[in-house]
Amino acid sequence: MNTSLEQLRFPIGKFEAPQILTQELLNSYIHDIETFPARLQQAVNGLNDAQLDTPYRPDGWTIRQVVNHCSDSHMNSLIRFKLALTEEEPTIKPYYEERWAELMDSKTIPIEPALSLLEGLHKRWTVLLKSLSSEDLKKTFIHPEHGKRFRLDENIGVYAWHGNHHLAHITTLKKSKNW
Repeated sequence: MNTSLEQLRFPIGKFEAPQILTQELLNSYIHDIETFPARLQQAVNGLNDAQLDTPYRPDGWTIRQVVNHCSDSHMNSLIRFKLALTEEEPTIKPYYEERWAELMDSKTIPIEPALSLLEGLHKRWTVLLKSLSSEDLKKTFIHPEHGKRFRLDENIGVYAWHGNHHLAHITTLKKSKNW
């Protein structure tokens, strides 16, 4: 894959777990999760349907699909957190995000329902994240697709990155198109 396509695919780079997860870094991740819906809303504000239906890269999702993907993905993540907090090392159910992105609710409807869902979801998720004890943060779930355990504190970083990653898809496209 050439560098420019790789940069379009990963405009902020791939997620790299920190060697040491400090409380300051964890707080930064939680802040990113908390502010994601407002930052996303700002990024898509004023875009018309033609713009929303523009892929962020060749063979990539449209902005509309990216917004809907974020609501699908973050919904799944909150459920995974709750399972890990209430069960002993649950095995979560993976889903085919690329198939979900092809469903009509991801490809055709206005993005406002996904933005509203994200706003409420992230308010609840942030309250939960800020309430976690150091013992809670060590709880895990098993992801069968990856065949490994994921700790909640590490997964907070993954989802902070995930929101920023998809936000960068949108802002990079807007900049390249001069929107």
